[in-house]
Amino acid sequence: MSMPDIKVTYNTSIGAFVKSHLRDYILLIALAAIMLFFQYTTGGTLFEPVNLTNIILQNSYIIVMALGMLLVIIAGHIDLSVGSVSGFIGGFAALMMTHTMPFAVDSNLPFAFDPFTTGIICVLMGAAIGAAQGYFVAYQRIPAFIVTLAGMLVFKGLELESLGGASIGPLPVTFQRLSNGYLPDIFGGGDGFNILAIVVGIAVSALLVWFSVKERRAQVAHGLAEEPTPIFWARNAIISFAFIGFCWLMAYYKGLPNVLVVMGVLIAMFMFITMRTTFGRRIYALGGNKHATKLSGINTERLTFQIFTIMGALSGLAGLIFAARLNVATPKAGAGFELDVIAACFIGGAAVTGGVGKVTGAVIGAFIVGVMNNGMSIVGVDIGWQFFIKGAVLLLAVFLDVYYKDKR
Repeated sequence: MSMPDIKVTYNTSIGAFVKSHLRDYILLIALAAIMLFFQYTTGGTLFEPVNLTNIILQNSYIIVMALGMLLVIIAGHIDLSVGSVSGFIGGFAALMMTHTMPFAVDSNLPFAFDPFTTGIICVLMGAAIGAAQGYFVAYQRIPAFIVTLAGMLVFKGLELESLGGASIGPLPVTFQRLSNGYLPDIFGGGDGFNILAIVVGIAVSALLVWFSVKERRAQVAHGLAEEPTPIFWARNAIISFAFIGFCWLMAYYKGLPNVLVVMGVLIAMFMFITMRTTFGRRIYALGGNKHATKLSGINTERLTFQIFTIMGALSGLAGLIFAARLNVATPKAGAGFELDVIAACFIGGAAVTGGVGKVTGAVIGAFIVGVMNNGMSIVGVDIGWQFFIKGAVLLLAVFLDVYYKDKR
């Protein structure tokens, strides 16, 4: 496919553009600086292929929930129950796949659901939980903080009771592949090198550049292009280089994890929703000015209900991913997840007051939290100082958000 020519005359200087989009660039610079810092302090361990894979697997469920939490925060709400809901769903999935069910034809034979059916039922159950909480927030006008705080306690209690305080496992191998499986190398790469990972990296990078160029051309045609051409090409080159480099490193371990594909599909889907759909624009409008959105004819109650339903479904999926990674459902699952999820969104640029936030920002924020967790663990930082540092970073991110908002 041939690249369309881009000839642009812009009035915005490079300096002015960078200054007006400083928050976006600070995020990328911060992530790069943190990774380089831990690459140095860990003696090169951070960028080892096996460790990069661990970072992806350890943060996959956080990123999945951060996508839903971003919508909740943009709409001007918060969800404190995501950790408990994911833990409860993961435990329920383990019971479905391993325990003798009371309605089995023969009580001497175990009745277990297959992993695919279990996954569908559990994601739907998560959506139902989110819908129930969304009903109280949207139609009964109970603050989301209170509703989801109650949900956090309720579902943590249900998780403990359903598991009886014990861990359930091991889980079926097919189910484990959700988190611990890898895409097979259809090109037959040998000597511990996965050719498919490189092919995917190059193909996805080319696709991203192609869509970016098409969008740029449409902006130019309508006189809406603000980003200077040198920055446009530099940004695309850096993203492509980073992604191909990442896939190159992954190719030296086992290739691309299945959960990375799940994450990639969800990220692309939510980017499309927030940037290209009426539903996404209405979420930003709701968080920006609820009363004006209501007066414009938008059903804000239904919109809020739908957002919490999506959040519940993603919490259910995250619970499945976490259980598949551990190969066991444990009563401690989900503890503290909501802190990392909320921190990822706020560090990624979501506004505390609602109406502002990007999917890419939430993903970068999640990786900042994940790399910090991974790097500090390798270096041997005490768990108390880890909490302290993450809290300080979160406070700094919110401070910068308020600071730049006041300046604008």
